[in-house]
Amino acid sequence: MVVLNEDTFEEHLSFKLNRLNVFVVGSLLSVFLIAVTTVIIAFTPLREYIPGYSSVKLKREATELTERTDSLVAVLKANDAYMASVKKVLTGDIKPYDLNKDSLESNTGINDVNFDFETNKADSLLRVEVAQEDRYNFSGAAENTMNFVLFSPVTGSISSEFNPKDKHYAVDIVATANAPVKAVADGRVIFAEWTVETGYVMLIEHLNGLISVYKHNKSLTKTQGDFVKTGEVIGTVGNTGELTTGPHLHFELWNNGYAIDPTTFIDFN
Repeated sequence: MVVLNEDTFEEHLSFKLNRLNVFVVGSLLSVFLIAVTTVIIAFTPLREYIPGYSSVKLKREATELTERTDSLVAVLKANDAYMASVKKVLTGDIKPYDLNKDSLESNTGINDVNFDFETNKADSLLRVEVAQEDRYNFSGAAENTMNFVLFSPVTGSISSEFNPKDKHYAVDIVATANAPVKAVADGRVIFAEWTVETGYVMLIEHLNGLISVYKHNKSLTKTQGDFVKTGEVIGTVGNTGELTTGPHLHFELWNNGYAIDPTTFIDFN
């Protein structure tokens, strides 16, 4: 191969070519081009202009959307658990704890010990004393233990007491029609609607997972999302719903999805 000047035909450069030289030079040039292209695609923003490659901005947005989706999934799971707890309060559908007898026997040797469960006079007196001290105090979660007094929603006599065996997780307080129904503690209204069976119903969420329920009201003065203070009027005593037997308040207390006897903390008389 000879390189000549077009005007004078002077020879500037000449190469002796053969198949091996052409193959070697062509191979080296191909490898060089492939290496340069690979570096451009892998380490420079120019790859964004190649069809099939996403931009850095698009990848960043996709990553942010993935993180937000994960967060929303966690929030939805928490809301589902919360709604399941509220549904359990509304329907009264709770299950008692089941103890694994075999596990207790194998781990503690409970069958090998004879316990005396009979109470004596001193034990009975101590139980009465403790019950009187804690009657009107509610202890919250172990992490944030605090005591506070629960206000009586209405004043009257109890016609039907708390009875978990009959799935009556409330107390029915006979009161005068149109008497004010008051909030037992500070909280936020999470449900305030009409139901066929229990008439006007209100649920208030308080501290430490405590929920108070008021059913068979004649009317409600608060709506969902409202914040109420202790002793604030939230409705009036009525006789609404298919399950009512007269003017009264059906009152329930729930803590973290489990029913509590309201008379333990409130004196309705």
